[in-house]
Amino acid sequence: MGSSHWSTDAYHARQAYRSSRGIGAFDYHDNATKGARGTWKPHPDLDPHGVTVRESRDSDAHPNSLAVSVLFDVTGSMGGVPRVLRTKLPDLFGLLLRKGYVEDPQILFGAIGDATCDRVPLQIGQFESGNELEDDLGNLLLEGGGGGQMTESYELAMYFMARHTAMDCLDKRGRRGYLFIVGDEMAYGAVKAREVREVIGDDLAENIAFPAILDELRRRFEVYYIMPTGSAHFRDDRVRGFWEEHLGQNLILLDDLDAVCETIAVTVGLGEEAIDLDEGLRDLVDTGSKAGEAVGKALRPLSHGRGPLVTDPGMTGLAGDGPGVDRL
Repeated sequence: MGSSHWSTDAYHARQAYRSSRGIGAFDYHDNATKGARGTWKPHPDLDPHGVTVRESRDSDAHPNSLAVSVLFDVTGSMGGVPRVLRTKLPDLFGLLLRKGYVEDPQILFGAIGDATCDRVPLQIGQFESGNELEDDLGNLLLEGGGGGQMTESYELAMYFMARHTAMDCLDKRGRRGYLFIVGDEMAYGAVKAREVREVIGDDLAENIAFPAILDELRRRFEVYYIMPTGSAHFRDDRVRGFWEEHLGQNLILLDDLDAVCETIAVTVGLGEEAIDLDEGLRDLVDTGSKAGEAVGKALRPLSHGRGPLVTDPGMTGLAGDGPGVDRL
């Protein structure tokens, strides 16, 4: 995956083609949800069950791949996030590529629900470099369920990303990928072995405590949690406190849902030390974006010049920051 190139012209052409034929932006969702809820299933291309690995690999076209993952909660009030992301893809790629933040970004999209009650609690696409990303977004089933108890199955998604991804940025160059989770609730206290078997297919012997799976995940990804305004629990201190405790300044409070793509792009630019925050905000102005105020407020708490983990590629499996591990 990830051997093609992004084209904004192709993006607009695809949009026009679908519009002319009455094809919705989320056609798979529209068709799947016409049936009874008990029949809903993830699109085969996004079904995590039985997946060995999602790969972000170098190629002749993209010799310096960098894995960027964006997983969004699609329960309740968060169900509109994928629709915003789809319209803002040109902004995301425009900043990453035209402004030179990343040479060869490969982006994966996925969706998170609640494994205790949803039919489709996890959907994971491929790492892509081009317009195929639109297909992954368009094939999402936006279930909109959730259990109503201020928790969703973020920990299940973290398990998949920790144990079912392979990235040349890490394996060859010792640089972690980026993982953004867009949501407004807390994770459950543990990855449940039963849910892993049912949703992903791994024969997990026992539950994994949330701090343990997050620790494992952060050895592979720089992990951020974005809470956008307008979500049900944006101002809930319990949810904010949960993510502050586990992620610290990597909790991003965003006042404008429409600024999600720009926030992701500038955060990656900061992590790659391609820009400082003021430069990123100027780039937003240059591209005609009106998201600068929201992005600036959201990212100001992040320390400047802090990049992903750098390791000796031969030591990427070690737990804890030991010899061979450094920070940019």
